[in-house]
Amino acid sequence: MEYVKIFFVNTALLITLSYLANLIYKHTVTYASEPVKKVSWVLLAIFAGWVSTIFGYRLDEHVIFDLRFVPLIISTLAYPQPLVLIIIGVGTGLTRLTFGVTEAAVVGVLNLSILGFVCAGLSLWMQRSSASVIQKGLIAVLVVNVVNALNITVFGVIPAQEYITDILPVTFPAGVALSVLFALIIRDFQLDLMRTGQIVRANELLSEQTEELHKNKIVLEERAKQLMLASQFKSEFLANMSHELRTPLNSIINLSQLIEESEDELSVEELAEYGGIIHRSGEDLLSLINDILDLSKVEAGKLDIINEDFNVSEIPDLLLQQFSVVAKQKQLDFDISLDTDMPGVIHTDPQRVQQILRNLLSNAFKFTMTGGVSVNVRVVERQEGLSSRKWVAFEVQDTGIGIPPEKHDLIFEAFEQADTNISRKYGGTGLGLSISNDLARLLGGFITLHSREGQGSLFSLYLPL
Repeated sequence: MEYVKIFFVNTALLITLSYLANLIYKHTVTYASEPVKKVSWVLLAIFAGWVSTIFGYRLDEHVIFDLRFVPLIISTLAYPQPLVLIIIGVGTGLTRLTFGVTEAAVVGVLNLSILGFVCAGLSLWMQRSSASVIQKGLIAVLVVNVVNALNITVFGVIPAQEYITDILPVTFPAGVALSVLFALIIRDFQLDLMRTGQIVRANELLSEQTEELHKNKIVLEERAKQLMLASQFKSEFLANMSHELRTPLNSIINLSQLIEESEDELSVEELAEYGGIIHRSGEDLLSLINDILDLSKVEAGKLDIINEDFNVSEIPDLLLQQFSVVAKQKQLDFDISLDTDMPGVIHTDPQRVQQILRNLLSNAFKFTMTGGVSVNVRVVERQEGLSSRKWVAFEVQDTGIGIPPEKHDLIFEAFEQADTNISRKYGGTGLGLSISNDLARLLGGFITLHSREGQGSLFSLYLPL
């Protein structure tokens, strides 16, 4: 009867330790890394076995009966890793030596070490078996209790006959029953931990989803603002476009009608003047239509780029032919310079390069009232990560009205200008810079802007050398 009492005391101690360990695990170890959890479990199992030995039943001065093998059974069910179970078995056995190095203590070390290897074998079987958790638990309890009884019979210091007839009939069923009871309690703890873990993971998932929804809401609101602005800009663009289209068309229609309905013969000077106005209006109309077509081709990805050799030395003559008259009319200085280290030929699309430069210079002259406009072509080296790369830079500098820093990105968007009043005062549709920016990207380059309001602007076209 004393064995049963001591076994119940052992079970009560183990349950208390399990409850305390459960609390500690919930509030500390559960947030630790996997190696820390593993080490914590090993130390707890060994400590539980040692506590069982302290409160075990002392048959004599050296022989102790207890449930030190129960933590090993629980480890087999809760932490089925062979190496961990072997360490727990050997470690629990070695704690027996703290009560004195005797023949019984050595047998205790051998017994628990053998049980550790048996449990390691059981864990491998459990990983492969399709049996239920209850079936696996019952088999583990029976196997460990049977092997423990056999070890005591074979290696124990108690005579085998005395152990089998007097002690085993009491300790074996009591050990099995209390092992099963403790396993059920631990299983309940384990299920509680699993539920807690599931709740924690569910809360984390909900928090992530809430945060993601908040981010998506912000993105959607931003897109809604962009769509509203785009709609506003397109409405303004259509209004500007109607004006830009109507002006040259009205000139062409009115002057051609005037020539057709004129009863008196018009003088040569008048015909030349009217013809010049019609010609310029037609060119303005054609330029506007070309801009719209280019923009639509870029957006559709159907704008062709034809790379060929481009003689850089021809750039000054080409630009002077196109803009020297405008410079004289507005009484502005117009200078073009090429650095001495510029290569004679670059490989790119000459037509598109000239189109970009025309757009940049048209804006420069349009928004410059005093001072001048200059073009400088040079080779620059820009750092890209760990390496550097050479580029040809076409820099268009003016002394015009300038652009506020907060508008620098805006003016490269289609249908947009730095200020909606600009289109009324200076004309234009806001397509030039957008098309130029897209063309620069298609050529493998980019456009930069340095400008401040009232201090002029510097647009730089970079093309790979």
